[in-house]
Amino acid sequence: MRKFLLFIFLSICSCLSIAQKLDSLWKVYNDKTQADTTHINAIHAIARSYISNKPDTAIILAEQELKLANSISTNKVNIWTANALNVLGIAYSYMGNYSKALEYYLKTLDIYKELNNKSGIAFCYNNMGVVYQYQADYPKALENYLKALHLREELGDKQGEGNCYANIGLVYWYELNYPKALECQFKALKLLEKVGDKKSVANCYSNIGAVYESQTKYANVLEYDLKGLKIYQELGNKRGMATSYGNLGNVYKNLNDYPKALDHYIKSLQIRKVIGDKEGEGICYGNMGDLYYRLTNYKLAIQYCDSELTLCKQIGDIDGEREAYENLAKTYSKTGRYKEAYENHVKFKTLTDSIFNADNSKQLGDLKTKFEVEKKETELKIKSDAEQEKLKAVAGEEKKRQQVIIASVGGVLVLVIIFSLFLFKRFKITQRQKTIIEKQKVMVDKAYEELHEKNKEVMDSIHYAKRIQTALITSEKYIENTFNKLMGNK
Repeated sequence: MRKFLLFIFLSICSCLSIAQKLDSLWKVYNDKTQADTTHINAIHAIARSYISNKPDTAIILAEQELKLANSISTNKVNIWTANALNVLGIAYSYMGNYSKALEYYLKTLDIYKELNNKSGIAFCYNNMGVVYQYQADYPKALENYLKALHLREELGDKQGEGNCYANIGLVYWYELNYPKALECQFKALKLLEKVGDKKSVANCYSNIGAVYESQTKYANVLEYDLKGLKIYQELGNKRGMATSYGNLGNVYKNLNDYPKALDHYIKSLQIRKVIGDKEGEGICYGNMGDLYYRLTNYKLAIQYCDSELTLCKQIGDIDGEREAYENLAKTYSKTGRYKEAYENHVKFKTLTDSIFNADNSKQLGDLKTKFEVEKKETELKIKSDAEQEKLKAVAGEEKKRQQVIIASVGGVLVLVIIFSLFLFKRFKITQRQKTIIEKQKVMVDKAYEELHEKNKEVMDSIHYAKRIQTALITSEKYIENTFNKLMGNK
């Protein structure tokens, strides 16, 4: 298994971006007429820019920042002091001085807690997790990563969440739980790609490559490590480039392309020395020692493994020290120096047992179980909240629909009332007209009856006169008969 702890360092400063160019910042730094707050902000920005590639310079600047912070405020509980201490912690961590780094992180954590700065607290937990992981104290590392993750989720900080998942994935990787390690890394990758954090995306590519290497899936390793190297080169990130060169060297070594492997190891080592990365330098020595072991050049193998062991002891890298003992043991056995081989193997076994003992495994298991349970509860809460939101949305839509219906019905009722009023008005007019017509009809009928009575009287008079006339006037028939009788009598 290759050494890979360096990747988590790259997550520490993923959110540390410089707002101004260095030249303008240096102008502010050298301008003594600037206000103290402007001056200290410039020092802080410059110090952050040197953390990765020149941590010793970052330390000098951070100490100046700390001194100025104390002069600005008599109260040491201020954001400037916290920022300075945080830079010091990260810089010492990059230099491999983990005890010093942890000391500064704890001081920073206390200040951020007093200021109730949750983002700063999350940074501290994450950085402390890195230190504990370098010291092979995986339970404490995971505990701090989980604390950082909870705060990031609470703050809605997707970038911070991504970095936390990447670090948690590394803990699973150390435990050889490759499916879970990949799950965390891809989850981190998705979050970091979404927020556009290129450097952290490159870190994830390297982490994923490491997991695939442990599974001997070298085609996948090359794919992701080359992706990571490309981004590091674009960003000019020397530390990331050194890490990628080392990882690619491991791939070529496992593919038995030893010249290419050595070329990449040398590139990585040169960069590590320039930026003062003792931890990375130790990794390179270990990788080169293993390469020369495979080439049966045991003299050089022992030389590089001894260099790795010396550096790891200096910086307190227990896991690196353990691997150095393992490499020395197998190399001495090949040269027939069995006493040295046995002594180194015992030391390797002792450190391995101290790292992966039953208590540590139980603590890791308990922490992971707690993490999974809390995550499940969070997911259920999120699901419940989502369902509640969905129900609220449905209720809102139903309310809107009811409002539309009520408005529609109201509108119809208004129209009906208006129409009813119109009809009622027309009805009243019609009633008035009907009353008038009825009155007129009565008058007409009465006039008609009066006329009819008069007509009847007239007709009765006429008929009566006719009867009288008929009675008085002899009919022509009667005259004719009478005349005929008279004429016959003659």
